Amino acid sequence: MNLQIALDRLTEEECMDLIQKTYESTDWIEVGTGVIKEYGMNIIRRIRKENPEKVIVADMKTCDAGKHEAAQAFDAGADITTVMAFAADQTIQDMLHVASDRNKRIMVDLLGITDQERLKQLAAMGVDLVSLHFGKDMQQSGEMSDDLFSLVKDLPSLEVAVAGGINLSSLPTILAHKPDTLIIGSGITKQPDPKETASLLKGEMDKYEANNSDGQ
Repeated sequence: MNLQIALDRLTEEECMDLIQKTYESTDWIEVGTGVIKEYGMNIIRRIRKENPEKVIVADMKTCDAGKHEAAQAFDAGADITTVMAFAADQTIQDMLHVASDRNKRIMVDLLGITDQERLKQLAAMGVDLVSLHFGKDMQQSGEMSDDLFSLVKDLPSLEVAVAGGINLSSLPTILAHKPDTLIIGSGITKQPDPKETASLLKGEMDKYEANNSDGQ
């Protein structure tokens, strides 16, 4: 189970400081949409240069021009880039082709998707990585709903990441759904001691996996 740190609404130097502090506990580094809008591809290049062995996720949230935006992210050093599930099939297919050519991956963001039929369509296109996304604005009105996880039920070909207000308190509820990757932003980045918090989160994830390894 991967711990993906989401770096968003931060300055470039705050991003670099947090990467260093949480380095031992995190598996994937997400360059958030807001950070990319502020600093462009240069911050992805810098993170890649300073962290050559880490998996880097560029949260581009692509809606159109998939071929171009995927190439941008990958050429800057990202291993994974994101596209919205409501984007046109052609956009997603173009991104999958670019990713395949470069031995990279596409993560499809399911924000706003409520019908499992769309996931079946995505899987048929060759999508193998999705993120269940409880949006920032949605988090104001309540905790992550079990309905989100019902979207990926009985779709074993999909690797599932989950994002949305995850912290030490909500972690046990999320772990019960056995996601492949947990995407955590402010639950780490806004804490008084991000290094310790990331270590505690990763420790709980590892403990859960060890205690539930049989039959997986």
